[in-house]
Amino acid sequence: MTAKQHSDLTADSIEFECELPDPPEKVWRALTVPDLLAAWMMPNDIKPEIGSRFAFAKPDAPIECEILDAEPERLLRYSWRERPAPGSAADPLDSPMDGSMDSIVTFTLDRTVSGGTHLRIVHDGFARVATPAVAGAGCRLSLNAHNPRQTIAANTPRLSLRAA
Repeated sequence: MTAKQHSDLTADSIEFECELPDPPEKVWRALTVPDLLAAWMMPNDIKPEIGSRFAFAKPDAPIECEILDAEPERLLRYSWRERPAPGSAADPLDSPMDGSMDSIVTFTLDRTVSGGTHLRIVHDGFARVATPAVAGAGCRLSLNAHNPRQTIAANTPRLSLRAA
């Protein structure tokens, strides 16, 4: 990671990096084709065009997103607005007062010398409210939050590439 990339991280961001054997074209499809992205994350209606809005379908409440930047096979950035379902109680230690979460997700794809992809995912505004599961093998996860209560990791993007 370069010094500039590291300085881009905020105190409440998580970073996930890995080398994938698949070319950026295939990784891009896995991140931007609704059915392929759903295999890794959640059902969605993504359109990788700047300004387009889409949602990830969660059982209790959708996650509303907007494409902020899209450079095919290189960069995808979108807002992530998660609201609690009506009537659900938010954990006051993990969430703002209303249980909402506004954050930004950035995927950066760089072609490797071998023709694969170096994938970097940064989720700004996520670490202060989330406690996801364990990271995939062979990938590096960096946590820029200083909260000993947190257990931060990420799903491995490798799962989404099987059909891409």
